Amino acid sequence: MQTRTLGPSGPTVSALGLGCMGMSDFYGAHDDEQSIGVIHHALDRGVTFLDTADMYGTGRNEELVGRAIAPRRDEVFLATKFGNERAPNGDMLGIRGDPAYVRSACEASLRRLKVDTIDLYYQHRVDRSVPIEETVGAMAELVAQGKVRFLGLSEAAPETIRRAHAVHPITAVQTELSLWSRDAEADVLPTVCELGIGYVAYSPLGRGFLTGQIRSPDDFAADDTRRLHPRFQGENFQRNLDLVREIERMAADKGCSAAQLALAWVLSRGDDVVPIPGTRHAGRLDENIAALDVQLSREELERLDQILPPGAAAGDRYHARGMTQIDA
Repeated sequence: MQTRTLGPSGPTVSALGLGCMGMSDFYGAHDDEQSIGVIHHALDRGVTFLDTADMYGTGRNEELVGRAIAPRRDEVFLATKFGNERAPNGDMLGIRGDPAYVRSACEASLRRLKVDTIDLYYQHRVDRSVPIEETVGAMAELVAQGKVRFLGLSEAAPETIRRAHAVHPITAVQTELSLWSRDAEADVLPTVCELGIGYVAYSPLGRGFLTGQIRSPDDFAADDTRRLHPRFQGENFQRNLDLVREIERMAADKGCSAAQLALAWVLSRGDDVVPIPGTRHAGRLDENIAALDVQLSREELERLDQILPPGAAAGDRYHARGMTQIDA
């Protein structure tokens, strides 16, 4: 397995991570034993950077990951997140970054994961009602106590990243990045590069759309939340599908899958950019890993820019409420 370093002096992780969210929430039916098998397969293949969050399945995803890694903890670089508060029934209650909540959320995650230390602890969304200095100050206390090794931010704006980094070194910033979500290229990627912070790309396959496997909104289960995302609705769906067909044609010319081409593009964004595609299937995991061997020429990168330049995807990447929670 190839490796990458999160920033010039940060930890070394597998060049591809595994996003575990869909194993417990948001994307329809799930099977815990199958998912544990996929996590074990990932570790066998050298994909040791695992990503979860306390909100996924209202804690069930952390419990699942904890069960999976229990016999192999030393192999894993474990990332989880706090900040999106949910009720036991799954209702979203809001975003919290107050110090008391930071401490209690970390303790709860440690219990569910059944670990002594979290390798990378992210603030999942920025709480605009609490100065970022207070939130990161509380996170820094967790580092001093040995409960957390490294700190991260998710969906944070450049100025927020700078202010946070001045309180305690931020090891990684995670935002959405893919061929159809290129906003981070404008300001977040240059900021983290300047500050020596690693970058973790979530949804690098456009929530599955860039794989070419989704052909109709009817492909989603009734409880799949992608049905609520503007890019998967109405005319936007067809316009985005037309773009994906262009990606498929280019991938066929190159002798790889559309998913591999899309992941190779994300990997090309920088030597410390690490995508974390999620999957519940070992075969898809193997396909994603093979993207590490796909090299893109300058001409191929230019062709991808022509097919999917920044802003080409139709529709916002989240529904209206979700977009208000992005720190912009």
